[in-house]
Amino acid sequence: MADPRIHPIDSLIKAASLQHDAWLKQASASKTLEEAVTEYRKRYKRHPPPGFGEWYRYATERSSLVIDDFDNLMDDLRPFWAIQPAEIRKRTKDAFVDPWNEVAQLTIRSGKAEIGPDVKPTHRWMLDGVIAMMKNYVEKIPDMDLGFNINDEPRIAIPYADFQDLLKRSAPTQPLKVAVVNEFSKDRSAGWIYSDPGDPNNLPPAIKPFEDRSFTNTFHTYGSIACPPSSPARRSHAWDTRTLCSSCLAPHSDPSGLFLTNWTLSASPCHQPDLAHLHGFYLSPAAFKPSKVLYPVFSQSKADGYADIRYPSPWNYMDKAVYAPSDNASDPAYDPPFAQKKETLFWRGATSEGLSR
Repeated sequence: MADPRIHPIDSLIKAASLQHDAWLKQASASKTLEEAVTEYRKRYKRHPPPGFGEWYRYATERSSLVIDDFDNLMDDLRPFWAIQPAEIRKRTKDAFVDPWNEVAQLTIRSGKAEIGPDVKPTHRWMLDGVIAMMKNYVEKIPDMDLGFNINDEPRIAIPYADFQDLLKRSAPTQPLKVAVVNEFSKDRSAGWIYSDPGDPNNLPPAIKPFEDRSFTNTFHTYGSIACPPSSPARRSHAWDTRTLCSSCLAPHSDPSGLFLTNWTLSASPCHQPDLAHLHGFYLSPAAFKPSKVLYPVFSQSKADGYADIRYPSPWNYMDKAVYAPSDNASDPAYDPPFAQKKETLFWRGATSEGLSR
């Protein structure tokens, strides 16, 4: 039973601090390259990729806090292990070959990254940001083509049964081989023939890989399809918007229902059918072109249940949101000391995930 003398928020802060310390400890447990390789094999049942030693040196020289934890990356890439490499290359081409898809092409050849020919001028900065991220190690990356989502909204939502089948087929079925090939295959560019503008195969597929669902409610058609069929999101298609859905809050809240206790779980739509009418992304996304097929699309973020591959936002590399406070009280950018700030909370800015109705 909770101590009534301790405020629930204080208890939540303490629990979060302990959780953070535990995560940080396991994220950088290895102190040598040999330990990191062993830990990688133990956690992910695979050998580290070629060049892992160079990555380890790059990370440790910069005092990276993450050496062993690749869970987010593995979660995003895992289903692709069920697909043949040639099919992944074809789907990559199908995603970016038609500008209507709003997936931008980035090509890496001989250690140099270049932006594809059909990127919207208004969104080119995103790809410039990706190149800026890669500049210190791009010469180590093998030849490949990548497709980057230029919209804010995620793109790939796989139905529950299909996704479970992908995960089942992607799981390692044999013990790790003792012999390790620590290099990428030769002449990789030949495998990306579809990126050659002069190749007759470089044509958009007959059936578009994406559909336009902008300005429509997409909760039941895309937002919840990755949830189990038994989940409230899949079973409940009607909700009285005049009432509070307390059962939607309970799984990620304290017993009183007043305080959030599990932020990660709170992002899941599976136990929250009310999100269909509360969240702008589900209500009326501004630019939403999704697919129910597993295309390798890189996105800056994604809603829970989507299968996009996440990458660091280029906003942080292109000075799109610069925080440059001034010490001069007469300067509009003046940021007073914390003790002098007013106890006022207000909303500033505009939503980007949907449109108001």
